Amino acid sequence: MERKPQSTLARPRALMHGWVLMLLLVTPALMPDSALSQDSTPIPLVDPGTVEVVPYVEPVLQAEEQPKSGGLPTSVIEIFLSLNYWIFPFGLATLISIWFTTERIVVLRRGRVIPKPFVQRFLKLLAEGELEKDEALEICEENGSPVAMVFAHGVRKWGKPSVEVEQAIIDGGERQVSSLRRHLQVINGVATVTPLIGLLGTVWGMLDSFNNIAIAGAMGNTEQLASGIALALVTTAAGLIVAIPSLILYMYLSGRVDALVMRMDDLAQKVVFSISAEGLIDIQQRPRKMSTAKQRSQKSAG
Repeated sequence: MERKPQSTLARPRALMHGWVLMLLLVTPALMPDSALSQDSTPIPLVDPGTVEVVPYVEPVLQAEEQPKSGGLPTSVIEIFLSLNYWIFPFGLATLISIWFTTERIVVLRRGRVIPKPFVQRFLKLLAEGELEKDEALEICEENGSPVAMVFAHGVRKWGKPSVEVEQAIIDGGERQVSSLRRHLQVINGVATVTPLIGLLGTVWGMLDSFNNIAIAGAMGNTEQLASGIALALVTTAAGLIVAIPSLILYMYLSGRVDALVMRMDDLAQKVVFSISAEGLIDIQQRPRKMSTAKQRSQKSAG
């Protein structure tokens, strides 16, 4: 049987199939591992309208604005405004302290409590024996100063033993001392109460701060915790700012009252010596100086 010759087109077709098969076998070996290890799952498509575009600068601005909203007050006005409703008790305490301190400074003036011209003239007339009981009592009541009222209590015991006169002056002095110390307890009360109000405000503010942190779930945020506690401590600082000057003024005014009382006691001892029974006898035994008017009349008569 005679063999038929192959077609000339069959050879190129066989060569083409061989090259394609070789490329399919070699291509996976030539590809990198990263390309083979990539996930072949399809990427879901997202609607561009639902995506919120956040600029890069926005987190920086929030970080800069955060200390301003929850930071500490730096100026006096900010500290004053951070007190909120605690301003009212501290403001009232400040007004009370200023009012009564000014009133006591005016009342406790030395020239008002112990007028020097009256004291010198009154003691001089008593020592020279030129005053009687009614006249001396009238002079004291007309003057009306605290030391004059003390003298008046002694004058009412004119001619009595020195013990009775001194006891009367002591009784009158106690009334005047209580009058001089009036309203000082109010200033002392302001100095005592305002730190307690400040402490109450601090405790209240710390409770409020911890409550806000617990609700916000930011217990790990130390900046927010520190700022809340610091703002609560402002009430204690405000209480001390009011209490310290009030306490200093109270001590100063109390010292002035004590000094005035000691001076009045020294002057009252001179009055006791002049109007008591023993003092009157001593004055009567002294040679009385003749007045200048009598001396001139005697010279003109001679």
